[in-house]
Amino acid sequence: MDETLSLLTSDMHLEPDGENTCNPILNGKTLGNVPLNGAQSDFIPISEVVLPNGKKMKVLKSLLTSACERNCYYCPFRAGRDMRRATFQPEQMAQTFMAMQKAKLVEGLFLSSGIAGGGIRTQDKLLDTVDIIRNKYQYKGYIHLKIMPGSEHAQVERTMQLASRISINLEAPNTARLEQLAPKKTFTEELLQPLIWAEEIRRNQSPHQTWNGRWPSSVTQFVVGAVGETDLELLATSEKLYRQSSLQRAYFSAFSPVRDTPFENLPAEDPRREHRLYQASFLFRDYGFGLEEMPFDDTGNLPRETDPKLAWARTHLLTPLEINRATRTELLKIPGFGLKAVETILRQRRLNKFRDLGDLKKLGILADRAAPFILLDGHSPARQLALF
Repeated sequence: MDETLSLLTSDMHLEPDGENTCNPILNGKTLGNVPLNGAQSDFIPISEVVLPNGKKMKVLKSLLTSACERNCYYCPFRAGRDMRRATFQPEQMAQTFMAMQKAKLVEGLFLSSGIAGGGIRTQDKLLDTVDIIRNKYQYKGYIHLKIMPGSEHAQVERTMQLASRISINLEAPNTARLEQLAPKKTFTEELLQPLIWAEEIRRNQSPHQTWNGRWPSSVTQFVVGAVGETDLELLATSEKLYRQSSLQRAYFSAFSPVRDTPFENLPAEDPRREHRLYQASFLFRDYGFGLEEMPFDDTGNLPRETDPKLAWARTHLLTPLEINRATRTELLKIPGFGLKAVETILRQRRLNKFRDLGDLKKLGILADRAAPFILLDGHSPARQLALF
């Protein structure tokens, strides 16, 4: 059983499982390899994730089966690839996770699967597993559960009743790109529809039947750089999902070629592109930016050398903003000012005026980064900095 789990977790670093750290490139930090039952030959990678509330958690990331009937061109688990496959039955997976949780090796579970016997049958097995964990073993902790392509409405609803977080990976921003990436998947019917159903369930049904009385958050993932998609395509789809489907997070995974796949000879994507996509995604999720404000170039891509907020400010904040009078919306668009910094400024300026950069620095705010775009009590701190 230890060898089976080792096989099922071997490539799960490719799957994001929760809110990551402030550096989006570091997506799901691996804490180390944990030997099971004292066997030095079988090691299980344990990952650390940071949840939206800031809590860090050790998570077991595993597939239920690494067998898959789909032939996604980038995927290590694709059908026909020469690799050892392994499968857990729901009770086996549940027992294994609970043993690790009892031993305090992990605190939560991220469970996905290859597709074997169709998406509906595979989703049933995932649900059976989590139902055992929740109801037989009375586990009340974190579970991130995948929704398989082609799952039915009732399965999406049951997944939402059992999980802390749900996800279905769109992989591509639209139908045309998905056909190049994963030709046996259909974008709208198999992938997008479950996300739409999840939002309809949140809006129209009471969460009283969920395991904790709250509906879980939804996330998705895109593969970046394999089939020529632009940043504009990726962010347009993400922005629509944030706005219409209450998406908690869009993950961007820079393409890295896998041996013995159709894409094995393609170049790996620049990780800086992944980083810029995260930054832009947060701007319209958290900072009030519109997609039309993103600093795309003529090819529909973001600059690699400059973060998108700074690039926007250099074009649009030609007249500095007075910190003591600027609205929350205006403050959020100033480079160096994050969500917490803006709330601190709004709170503190009711007590005292900000007169120099030192007043901001005392509060832990990145004042030098903001300096070219602000006034402090009518004076430009950028000019003050230039004197030294």
